Amino acid sequence: MGVVQEYAESIIIAIIIALFIRAFVVQAFKIPSGSMKPTLLIGDHLLVNKFIYGVHIPFTEIKVFDYHKPQRGDIIVFTYPVDQSKDFIKRVIGLPGETIEIRKKKIYINGKPFADPYGSYLDPDTVNQVPRDNFGPVVVPENHVFVMGDNRDRSYDSRFWGFVDYGKIKGKAWIIYWSWDSQAKKLTQKVRVDRFAHLIR
Repeated sequence: MGVVQEYAESIIIAIIIALFIRAFVVQAFKIPSGSMKPTLLIGDHLLVNKFIYGVHIPFTEIKVFDYHKPQRGDIIVFTYPVDQSKDFIKRVIGLPGETIEIRKKKIYINGKPFADPYGSYLDPDTVNQVPRDNFGPVVVPENHVFVMGDNRDRSYDSRFWGFVDYGKIKGKAWIIYWSWDSQAKKLTQKVRVDRFAHLIR
């Protein structure tokens, strides 16, 4: 009976530790779409640092130890504001209080052109769709961020559905631990070994 009890206690402790880590420290996510190409590819599996922006009290949007705010350029995972059952991943472009405007695909922050080292554009510059290529100006509310996918012409982001509340942010994308290309014809090509342990920036 003592051995059984010991094993049971060990299993329970292991489960509690695993749940604690998932809830407060890191969580795994899979990239389902191409909206973050070329930074993140469909089939990339990554770990998200849930601690960096503060710790959520379980089942609430209240944070404690909120010592670090999202910065421009951070890739974040968050609850999709339109559908709470879905998680999205995008890059932070606009911070609270900033004025964001897009003119012919060019991003302006507070009236100044943004260098945009992350953006990838697939469609010709002559195509000017609203709100994809021409947007705003809008002011980012307090405790919110404006996000975009790196695949600018193929991303459903803040241009279409608005800002992300700090309380909806689950964490910052950290590292790719596995990558699987389901479209590859050969089995040896399906596993993208070169993306393993790739730090996300």
